[in-house]
Amino acid sequence: MSATVVAKAKKDRRSAINPDGSRKTIHPADVKGRFLRRRRTLYAVLIAIYIALPFVRINGKPAVFLDIANRNFYLFGQTFNAQDFWLVVFLLTTLGFSLLFFTAWLGRVWCGWACPQTVFLEGVYRRVERLFEGPRNQRLKLDDSPWTREKILRRGGKLFVFLLISLVLSHVFLSYFVSLPSLVQMIQDGPAAHPTAFAWMAAVTGLLMFDFAWFREQLCVVICPYGRLQSAMHDDHSLVIGYDAARGEPRGKLRRAERIALPQVDGAAVAEKRGDCIDCERCVMVCPTGIDIRDGLQMECIGCAQCIDACDEVMDKIGKPRGLIRYDSLAGLAGKPRRMARPRLFAYGALLCVAIGGLTISLINRTPFEANVLRVRGVPYVLEGDSIRNQYELHLINKNPHPTRLRVEVDSPVDAEFTLPTETITLESLQSYRLPVFVRVRKEDFQGPFELRFHVHDESTSRTKVTTGTFLGPNSNHARNAS
Repeated sequence: MSATVVAKAKKDRRSAINPDGSRKTIHPADVKGRFLRRRRTLYAVLIAIYIALPFVRINGKPAVFLDIANRNFYLFGQTFNAQDFWLVVFLLTTLGFSLLFFTAWLGRVWCGWACPQTVFLEGVYRRVERLFEGPRNQRLKLDDSPWTREKILRRGGKLFVFLLISLVLSHVFLSYFVSLPSLVQMIQDGPAAHPTAFAWMAAVTGLLMFDFAWFREQLCVVICPYGRLQSAMHDDHSLVIGYDAARGEPRGKLRRAERIALPQVDGAAVAEKRGDCIDCERCVMVCPTGIDIRDGLQMECIGCAQCIDACDEVMDKIGKPRGLIRYDSLAGLAGKPRRMARPRLFAYGALLCVAIGGLTISLINRTPFEANVLRVRGVPYVLEGDSIRNQYELHLINKNPHPTRLRVEVDSPVDAEFTLPTETITLESLQSYRLPVFVRVRKEDFQGPFELRFHVHDESTSRTKVTTGTFLGPNSNHARNAS
């Protein structure tokens, strides 16, 4: 007959949501460790980049300026307009395959280390909260205490600082779309002079306050689809944060380090020490989504590594080796070797390379100017004595980040006379110009519709673009259809 194994019953699975569906307020405990230091350094760098980009100017423009009102976009010294929107397809494809590849390889490293939700919540707002309300135990007591003068001052002070931070972040966000000088002018003019911009700023500030002051981890658990998608992108060799059950179980409090009786072998009782997990629940207390990592891989885990730092700290105190909770794969946690070379990763990597290649080729082959031939409205052609005249407009747009000189030449398969106000024109960055072009052909040389070739040469980049226009005349099907 088997002996009774003394072990603590497994607690109900923790979650950021109560069993009845209501939200559970989570107050992560403070933690120290190597991963926290690295994350805070990365958070500081990312926040600094976010705030600095509107101030950094390249070629006279902000490093990132999305001028949606004028449909002009400035990205790190390059200029784009609405006609370049097709590049977004390649960009989104690259981002999508990057998500697949890095999730299959490194798990939810994005969520824990670079997602704006995590960066601002853990790097800014929660640090302010600890400053006003103290460590975890004090915050829990404050939640349960009545509304006293001290509680009002602490909560009110925290929310006031939250509001100031949200206002700064929302104004920085707005500057990406109106430019920093325009934003400063808007602030000086007041809300009444720019109601649309003020409404956007107020809406973004309100969303930030709602998210970081109350909603918090629910954005990751309830709204963000990434946690649900990761199960389809992970495999047993993807990097995750996990608990080494083989080493940690059976868990038990440190003060109960007695041996536990196991079935007898050859009449002698076999004894074995408890696992290294002392069931202190420190890993649960520091988790920003309130889960127990010992329950296995869970959708709510954002890969922040706070449980690793907490567990390593406990292992150091009790003289056990670190790594009871660690970065590893499910295969590694099960005692099997982790394989990097696997079909899923190769497939995702190949798709990512194709997407990056497509985006790179598209950017390289992107013409730094636009040249489109437009027929002037009205009759398709005009008879002038013994000649036929067609009138066009050559629509030119300079998409270079600097002034550009364009030279125009027209080529015809038959003898023709071309009249242009100028053959060269200098355009500022993203400036457009409509160049009228008159083409005359003698009636006796006109045998039917033919193509004119408009050569536009960019003297700054030595790039040439050729666009065509159809010359029409009497007895032309094109002319009848146009009229």
